[in-house]
Amino acid sequence: MKNETEGKKESKEDKIRKGKKTELRFKEWLDKHQIPYLYIQQNIDTFSSAFKMSYFKGKRPDFMILIPNLGFIFVDVKYKNINKQYKTYPLDVDETKKFSNLQRKFNLPIWYALSNESSDYKTWFWIPVSKVLEEGVPMHTSSKSKTDFFAVPPDNFTQISVDDSLDRLFSKCFME
Repeated sequence: MKNETEGKKESKEDKIRKGKKTELRFKEWLDKHQIPYLYIQQNIDTFSSAFKMSYFKGKRPDFMILIPNLGFIFVDVKYKNINKQYKTYPLDVDETKKFSNLQRKFNLPIWYALSNESSDYKTWFWIPVSKVLEEGVPMHTSSKSKTDFFAVPPDNFTQISVDDSLDRLFSKCFME
């Protein structure tokens, strides 16, 4: 498969490696700001068959961030580059719909947090799954990625730098 933003071949192993590194850097950001969290094991044996078949369908968020006096949010961390042609971030349609289903059935707030090597993981782009469904532009399967995706402009995300805390995210949420 080709990386849509760079036009060069990227193996499945490279994608997995980049995803793991992005999760690790996100975990470091949480630790730096002393944000309590649970890192969710992605092994399919760690959840009941009911969740695997009916709700998660093999996909679940990476982190549960605990927010004192408020509750929690689930976060799925992604390694994503902006699509240079369309100036948008691509987010998988099927995955987003699965997260939306989980969010609706259990009233669980689920967010995406995106970053990449080109920003040295110093900038995170946050967006709730519901906003992806509302404001993302559905794009048909590309010949490069073989999946349908939502094209989401950077302006739809809340941008948080490595030095910012979650306060920035929540202040932005309450202002909209």
